[in-house]
Amino acid sequence: MRNNTVVRSWATWALSSVLVVASLGLLAGCNNDTPAPATTGTTGSTANPDEKPLKIGIVFDRGGLGDKSFNDSAWRGIQRAEKELGITSQKVESKEEKDYEANLTAFADEGLDLVIAVGLNQEKALQKVAANYPDVKFAIVDGTVNAPNVRMLKFKEEEGSFLVGFLAGKMTKTGKVGFVGGMELDLIKKFQYGYTAGVKTANPNAEVLPAKYIGNWDNIDQAKVASNVLFDGGADIIYHAAGRAGLGVIRAAKERNLFAIGVDSDQDGEAEGNVLTSMIKRVDEAVFATISDLKAGNFASGEKWYDLAQNGVGISDLTFTKDKIDPKFLTELDEIKKKIVSGDIQVPATEAEYNSLKK
Repeated sequence: MRNNTVVRSWATWALSSVLVVASLGLLAGCNNDTPAPATTGTTGSTANPDEKPLKIGIVFDRGGLGDKSFNDSAWRGIQRAEKELGITSQKVESKEEKDYEANLTAFADEGLDLVIAVGLNQEKALQKVAANYPDVKFAIVDGTVNAPNVRMLKFKEEEGSFLVGFLAGKMTKTGKVGFVGGMELDLIKKFQYGYTAGVKTANPNAEVLPAKYIGNWDNIDQAKVASNVLFDGGADIIYHAAGRAGLGVIRAAKERNLFAIGVDSDQDGEAEGNVLTSMIKRVDEAVFATISDLKAGNFASGEKWYDLAQNGVGISDLTFTKDKIDPKFLTELDEIKKKIVSGDIQVPATEAEYNSLKK
């Protein structure tokens, strides 16, 4: 999932030399036969009234709508396409992993113009369904499905994670920070090691406590418990990449008046003043761009990457914390972003890449 090979020594990451993927409400669920009731989009002002609107289906990952994170971001892309491109949409929330194939199949049977699978967990299901429906176009967020009718929407999450890690390294008062992940997957390791590298670049003496993986995207209470273990261990800032479950990290930070770092969507408002920043992953932009390409006749299969240079990842606007951050840290953070975009900094996405930085 990573094109870059990190060969730089750890010394080049020191600031002195560079200034350098899940509803708060009940899950709607879906049976194994048909999708949930359709949601029809409105025709936007830019749509040609004589043109038949595209019909788009979206299958959400576990955690569903209301996760304030990954799924919600994808849904914003659909809503934008409704308004600006005049599409109609149908959505379904997958309650269990076994629902993925049935939900994707049901939409394919309807002959929709595009079916979008949200999340790496739908990889195996889409591999089967795409082969069975070669005339239907599909897209998957994060997953790898090499098929002539599938577009894979991929992100350089490590780059955005490096930025929030850099800020955490500058802002920690205890010299210790933490990370809480959902499933322990290569995808989430990109968040972990990008973050860790950012922390160490800002503050080589800072300690990143051993990561906590809770094994799911749904259990808010479990993520809260994991966060409290890290806070008890001295961390004063915790970054999460745990989907809906990550709301537990934010709740723990609020109760202790410490900092959490949100992910995927702008979660800063979930605990005003206690979410230092959020790593924004523009799933909404990727979904909208895919639909736009389809409408323009430019849909192509294969990987489509979104990185920091394309504003595919980044950080929030610091709406509730900017007054707590030394302006010089923000200046340094801007320099770091420029270095990543220019390629002067190659951010690690794996443990091996991260470890190579320390040699």
